[in-house]
Order: sequence, then C-alpha cells, then structure tokens
Amino acid sequence: MFSAEIAKIRKLGVQGALFQALTLLNVVASGLMMWKSLCLFTNSESPIVVVLSGSMEPAFYRGDILFLTNPEDVPYEVGDITVYKIPGADIPIVHRVIESHSTNTTQRLLTKGDNNPSDDIVLYNGAEWIEREQIVGKVRGFLPYVGYVTIAMNDFPQLKYAVLAIVGGFVLVQGE
Repeated sequence: MFSAEIAKIRKLGVQGALFQALTLLNVVASGLMMWKSLCLFTNSESPIVVVLSGSMEPAFYRGDILFLTNPEDVPYEVGDITVYKIPGADIPIVHRVIESHSTNTTQRLLTKGDNNPSDDIVLYNGAEWIEREQIVGKVRGFLPYVGYVTIAMNDFPQLKYAVLAIVGGFVLVQGE
C-alpha cells in the first residue's frame, strides 16, 4: 500500500530527505508564528477555544469554536460571555458574567453557565469572585460544531496520532 511512497523517500537520498525535513519544520514554525501573532493581536493567551460542555446551551453547543479578544482597558460587563481559567485547572471555562464589581485598579466578576442552575462560586476554589487576570478573553464570534475534530482527537488519542502520521507522511513524500 505504501510501497511507492517508501520507494520515493529512499530515492530522495540524504540531501532530499534533509530538504523534506526542513520543509516540514518550516510548516510547523509558520503555524507557530501565526498562532503567536494571533495571541499578540488579540491580547489573549488562547484566542481560539473549543466548547467542551453543554453549560452554555443554547448560546453555544459542545464542539463550537469560539474566537476571543482580551482588551486591556475595556472592563467586562454583565452579559459578556467570557473564557476564564481557575488556578490549578487545565481547561478554561466559558460562562457569562452575571455580576461585576470594579474599583479603579481591579475588577471582580461572578459568572454562570446559561444552562447551569446556579453561579460558578463552587468552581472558584474557595474564592467568591474571579479576578480580571484570570480572564482569557471575551467571546467575539464562533463557528458551530467545527471543534468536534479537536474533541474527537482528544477523546481518541489514536486518531490524533494517525492524523499526524498521515499529514507528516504527505509532507515528506510531497515533491515540492
């Protein structure tokens, strides 16, 4: 099945194989530069996130991709949909601001999932509010269901490795 591709790689020789490896490295580096540029442009550590639960239904569903910005000088208001991180937790949370308390130097927020019966205080690890510094960004747009690809790759690691192997194989055997 892959004999023609393997023969093609062998035919490349050392110089050709190095060229293909550099091409692959260039693709990876370009993607990383684009991601970091997007982070700088949006002022968000993660400007694109995938909804992983149904807590924000009917506004957003599991698998929706959200686009975020995090403007420094603009306060968050009641009704804004934010993505925030809890210290010690790996996965950011997408919920709506239901209360906001601001001073000249700080802003504290209380959030709640649209589909949840109560606010998020139980998620805050003993705190009563989340601080502005915990906010990853404010939702500015979304693409419905496109994030299911990411969810599938996380739920089935074999699928992720298979996709990476196939893409890497195509890059290596591609002549240009």
